[in-house]
Amino acid sequence: MTTPTLLPAILQAVMKGQPVALGDRHYPHWHLAPVTGLLNDPNGFIHFQGRYHLFYQWNALGCQHQHKCWGHWSSADLTHWQHEPLALMPDEEYDRSGCYSGSAVDDNGRLTLCYTGNVKFDDGTRTAWQCLAVQNAEGGFDKLGPVVPLPGGYTGHVRDPKVWRYGEHWYMVLGAQDLERQGKVLLLRSENLWNWENLGEIAGSTLGGLGDAGYMWECPDLFMLDDKAILLCCPQGVTREEKRFLNTYPSAYLCGELDYDQAAYHHGPLVELDAGFEFYAPQTTLAEDGRRLLIGWMGVPDGEEMLQPTVAQGWIHQMTCPRELSLRDGKLCQQPVRELAALRGEAHHVDGTASVLSPLAAESLELMLESSGDVTLNVADTLRLDWTRDGLRLARRSLDTGEWLYRYWQGEVKRLHMLCDRSSIEIFINDGEGVMSSRYFPPSPAMLAFEGQAHLRLRYWSLRPCMVE
Repeated sequence: MTTPTLLPAILQAVMKGQPVALGDRHYPHWHLAPVTGLLNDPNGFIHFQGRYHLFYQWNALGCQHQHKCWGHWSSADLTHWQHEPLALMPDEEYDRSGCYSGSAVDDNGRLTLCYTGNVKFDDGTRTAWQCLAVQNAEGGFDKLGPVVPLPGGYTGHVRDPKVWRYGEHWYMVLGAQDLERQGKVLLLRSENLWNWENLGEIAGSTLGGLGDAGYMWECPDLFMLDDKAILLCCPQGVTREEKRFLNTYPSAYLCGELDYDQAAYHHGPLVELDAGFEFYAPQTTLAEDGRRLLIGWMGVPDGEEMLQPTVAQGWIHQMTCPRELSLRDGKLCQQPVRELAALRGEAHHVDGTASVLSPLAAESLELMLESSGDVTLNVADTLRLDWTRDGLRLARRSLDTGEWLYRYWQGEVKRLHMLCDRSSIEIFINDGEGVMSSRYFPPSPAMLAFEGQAHLRLRYWSLRPCMVE
């Protein structure tokens, strides 16, 4: 049984909402954002037959977490994107409460989506199916139906399949919650994408020496990097620390070795992936040249998201910039993809005492910065970054109470690489050893001012818009 289609309402929402969103002064110049409504997790990030494909969780009908579809962009170079046909809508009985997150694979030349069909019942319970869809000749996707039912021993919170090929088999990691309300990651194996064997839990709360590490692990992504198995995850409910894991829901990673034969993952400690105010649900893919690329949602579920001023303009959230991953001294490092250099305008170089330097227009800016001592970067009196010998402290006011909120990166900071857009900033620390991604909403076009007596050395570019056609 199919449920009524949302397509007429989505078309009307786009026609009415797109001019309003694109006219909003907070709408990004060069980051990907929804044409209207709510965007959240990146899905199905893949390089397929010469183009990158990026799908995304999308509610075109409003800024609430409802009616989740899969929107779809594609690009040849990660800087020029085009809209593709809407990929998935919640119009079947097995996904009627939302086409939740998942991944994409190349199955013998067919672009195939693996996603979670979410079903909520009237009594407040839920179930989840892992489902397949395959691209058709028109560029849309035909649903093939569920292939993995809810496994025994888990609540209805089982979702976000990330699928890859290794040897003669397909493998899948799934985020899950067991009946004791502990977050887990499951590993499954298949010969054909249809018949899956659950190999068991490979990571999660109370496993691998972690202790209590949250009640639900969302958005797992497992991949190899320099002979190490990296597991990205979003451990909901992990204990907040004084200067770490401060977001409502954080994003983290584990680094270790995966034994496919024993379905065992031996790993080190849980490390926060991004120390800013907004970063969640990252997903990776392989570029044609072998680089491991990542893109994340510059948002966090719950928290203050619905207080953001863009909601009044009918849209909310954006993606991070695409990033290249590397391992350095056992740390997962992130840097902006080299392709973004194509957006640069003329290069500028400035040296001088911080407080004497002229402010920079920060609406669409790339900045590389070295400092001889303590300095504060003031972005439109809305966001402040204090750089001291102990590390970084990022500050902005609560959209609810007006109180100052803080995020931290601890350690010696040698240099910063910053990417600014109309309502976002991404701060890469020490060539990607750390990252702080955040949204902010200045009352007027943002200027970046420098405070303090330290000597600064700047290299910066204005950035051209990243067009979406």
